[in-house]
Amino acid sequence: MNIRVLLADDHAVVRDGLRALLDLEKDISVIGDATDGRQAVSEAGRLRPDVVVMDIAMPGLNGIEAAERICEANSEVRVLILSMHATAEYIYRALHAGARGYLLKESAAVEVADAVRALYAGRRYFSHKISDILVDDYVRVHRPVSPLESLSLREREILQLIVEGKTSAEAAAQLALSVKTVETYRSRLMHKLGIGDLPALVKFAIQHGITPLE
Repeated sequence: MNIRVLLADDHAVVRDGLRALLDLEKDISVIGDATDGRQAVSEAGRLRPDVVVMDIAMPGLNGIEAAERICEANSEVRVLILSMHATAEYIYRALHAGARGYLLKESAAVEVADAVRALYAGRRYFSHKISDILVDDYVRVHRPVSPLESLSLREREILQLIVEGKTSAEAAAQLALSVKTVETYRSRLMHKLGIGDLPALVKFAIQHGITPLE
């Protein structure tokens, strides 16, 4: 196996550093380089590399626009973005352009070879920090709306104890509350959930992961 790589970065020191790192790998060959986005598109078409390692901030045509053109011209070429920018906007723009990986320059020395191999094998590759940003952004944007959100922490506590078979007296003793207070919480939570009987409450609790009971 010989993975053919094209490097694209407007800084010679970065290109030389990447070439030196990748030249140490027996299964990776650097077949060319480019100093700007337009040259990267041209060289990718001419050399047909397996992987293009490309910076975002390049003159003439930035790396994201170049990545889109490269991927549109040849879907078999995998683009690995190498950048100092670690924001969700840059990452998503790169992915929408067709990039298969996103590597921070600060971690390139130890990760670039693994990233190239991952893309060549058809997988995606992200620096750990980039993965964290993607997950955090996904959780923020796609936070599910659950009926449980209408319940207070205490109501959710009592809900679990009830569906696990605790009587009001047992729940009260465990939570250091009065029986009347527990019954008030029970009535309130069932009203909020629109549930009128215990079997339906148990079914709801199982469906929403309140209890492992089956």
